[in-house]
Amino acid sequence: MWNGGAGSGTTRGLSLANATGSGIGCCRRIAQRSTLTACAGGQRAQVGPVADDIKGMRLPASSLVLVNSRPACRAAAAEVRSRQVALGLSALLLAWLVAGPVSPRARDAERLHAAARQLGPQAVAGLRDLEPLLDLASELDDPGKLAAVNQFFNRRIRFREDVEVWGQADYWASPLELLAKGEGDCEDFAIAKYFSLLALGVPSAQLRLVYVRARIAGKAARVQAHMVLAHYAAPGSEPSILDNLVPEVQSAAQRPDLTPVFSFNSDGLWHGIGDVAAGDPAARLSRWRDVLAKAHDEGFP
Repeated sequence: MWNGGAGSGTTRGLSLANATGSGIGCCRRIAQRSTLTACAGGQRAQVGPVADDIKGMRLPASSLVLVNSRPACRAAAAEVRSRQVALGLSALLLAWLVAGPVSPRARDAERLHAAARQLGPQAVAGLRDLEPLLDLASELDDPGKLAAVNQFFNRRIRFREDVEVWGQADYWASPLELLAKGEGDCEDFAIAKYFSLLALGVPSAQLRLVYVRARIAGKAARVQAHMVLAHYAAPGSEPSILDNLVPEVQSAAQRPDLTPVFSFNSDGLWHGIGDVAAGDPAARLSRWRDVLAKAHDEGFP
């Protein structure tokens, strides 16, 4: 369904129609109920809630499973996590050293710093960490850029619902607002990754924010509204999925738990992930219109 024609415009509890004029609250308590484990030394070790404890891990897909765990393996999991983070950052540094000085990016550094200062010291600190990563990742190929941006936000930002962060049922934060809070829900993760990849020169036509139905495993299996970011290397190709619940970028084929409902970017709004247009996203999704304006004012492309 990810690289086929148009998907359904409506689904149980989630539809394009009821998104008109606003956003849709999503990923309620997913992070609290989902637990990934890392297999280290032949044992299964609990890593903890996905959006909290596995931030920074870059494990192969085959090593991530939804299972009960043994506390005795936590030290092994921590070692695996630290090694993966170190390897990822070392690879970025090596690529930068080989490539030489970076070329100017499509972001306005002066406006970014001014906006961060207005939002406070946490936003300034977050931008101070994000900018070097963008500079390093700018010399990588697209898969490297996706992995670097996905890892940065999954590691740095804690999952929390909008009502707890903003006192609203549904709020779409700009990238700097997210860094200022250090907390956000699935929409905020996807939005921050989208604008960061635009700043790295990835065309908006290759990126779509996708509302999906996510099947949540467990004794009380259920379907939950959720948002991810999809990257298409070529039109009609199978996309790569950036998800705050999973530490690594995966192909859509590796995510049978996700069913696309509708998708959008700066240029369009579509039923499912196909080519059937559903109007102007800025007109039909007021929260998207607002976050576009905020991100551009901050200095993102």
